[in-house]
This record gives sequence, C-alpha cells and structure tokens, in this order.
Amino acid sequence: ESVIAIGNALSEFSNTITRGVISGIKRRVTAGGPGIGSEVIEEAIQTDAAINPGNSGGPLVNMRGEVIGINTAVSQAGQSLGFAIPINQAKQVIESVIKTGRIVRPWLGVRYLIVTSEIKQENQLPVDYGALIVRGDERAQLAIVPGSPADKAGLRENDIILAIDRVKITEDSPLAGQIQKHKPGDVVTLKVLSQGQEKEVRVTLEELKQ
Repeated sequence: ESVIAIGNALSEFSNTITRGVISGIKRRVTAGGPGIGSEVIEEAIQTDAAINPGNSGGPLVNMRGEVIGINTAVSQAGQSLGFAIPINQAKQVIESVIKTGRIVRPWLGVRYLIVTSEIKQENQLPVDYGALIVRGDERAQLAIVPGSPADKAGLRENDIILAIDRVKITEDSPLAGQIQKHKPGDVVTLKVLSQGQEKEVRVTLEELKQ
C-alpha cells in the first residue's frame, strides 16, 4: 500500500511530504539509544517513506487520506527503514490525555523475549510460543521489576507466560499488545509455565509511572 509521511523535517522544513510503501506490519522495534533510554514499540508499521528528525510525530497517511499511523522511529543502521505507531494505539493515548490530562498505560513489569521455534531450539525450551521472562544485558535490566504487578503475583525469571485471558502469546499476538488492551486496575489471568509446571496466575495491572 502506498503511503505518505508528513512532518517538519529537520525541524526546519515544515509540511514536508515523503512518499513510500508499507514494507511490513506488526514489527517489534526498540526505539531510543544510549543516554536517552529506550522503548519497545509493538506491532509497528514499517515503511520506506523517509522519516527524518523532526518528522516523527507526524501522520502516516494512505492514498484515501486516512491517518493510519504516527511516524515514530527510523533505523540508523539501514536505509529506508521507518516505523510508525498504528493509529488505533495512538487513539488510546489521545483518549487517555483527553480524559485524564496525561497518558495512562497499564503495566505488568516484566522484561521478556518472544519464544519462537528458533528460540526454543537455542534455549532448549519445552514450548515454541509464549513470553520468556529474562533479564537484559545490563545489570540494572532486571527480568522482574521489584514491586511491580508481576512481582506481587509471584512471577519469576525464566517463567514463560503462555497466554493472557486465554489468548495465546505469539509473535503476532505479543504480550505487550495484549496488556495494552486493558487499563490499570484490570485483573488478568496469565497461563504460566514455571519450572516445568503450568499454572494460572491472576494479576492486577497497575498504571505505568512515566
């Protein structure tokens, strides 16, 4: 599908329009860099329309004039690799700001890796789907955030979250995407594989503090 990206390129050239195509959907992208933190974007739209500094935050529009995403990130390592947040996710943020004056997001408090057949083989796991709770490369990147809903519910590093409210966790249905369908205070039921045993864990989601 052909699309155009609109924004203030380089914060200097207002109303700049670049044209491209949708290269892929449901991409999982880590945006950010050293010193400024990072954020994982689930189900991002990939496009080859140029997204320059200052252009992020502008709309990604299809040929019918419909806004389908918000330009968000670009790969510095490759070429023509831009990413946009799907408009339905953006709508949730907009509604939150209108109602509360701030962005309200639900929070579980785990760092995870989506399990695939390759991940299963590399780590000798018993399943080829789910969210494997793991720590990051740096010491401060804990698998479970202390005091988080996940911590309070007894989840542990190396547990695998297989499903949330009976929805199977896969690459096409990631954990973060399912969490974002809820709001703080909602109680969700996780199907968890822990030390070889399956169990159900009820977790009360909390508000993510910015």
